[in-house]
Amino acid sequence: MASSPELNVYKAPSSQKRTRNAHVDMTETIHKIASSPRGTPFEKRVWTALCHIPDGSFTTYALLSKHLATSPRAVGNALRRNPYAPEVPCHRVVATGGNLGGFKGKWPRNGEGITMDEKRALLRGEGVKIDGSGKVLGTPWVFGR
Repeated sequence: MASSPELNVYKAPSSQKRTRNAHVDMTETIHKIASSPRGTPFEKRVWTALCHIPDGSFTTYALLSKHLATSPRAVGNALRRNPYAPEVPCHRVVATGGNLGGFKGKWPRNGEGITMDEKRALLRGEGVKIDGSGKVLGTPWVFGR
């Protein structure tokens, strides 16, 4: 099957392609991002990269920004404008120290707020462990491994 140029917004390394039995097939979502008039080309690259983070995993703003050769702040700004959440899983991106970071353009006060509750619920629903202080537990998922 020939690939449409607009679908090549971001290509995960072949070692990290989602498998049908292990993860949701995000091909349709990636096509929706690529063909939408919403978002800048950079935002679309970020949103498409999110589609490759496996269910039950998380990464950090720093790791995602390193993979995309940009800054964590630029990644955060693109995530803030993600119109496809939670289908395009920006909730899987957390701060380097394991803190949840922001969600839906909001940063919490002392880790509280409806958006943080929603982010925690989404992560926990996927099997990500969060300790009593609100930090995710485990090793962040790294692009390219």
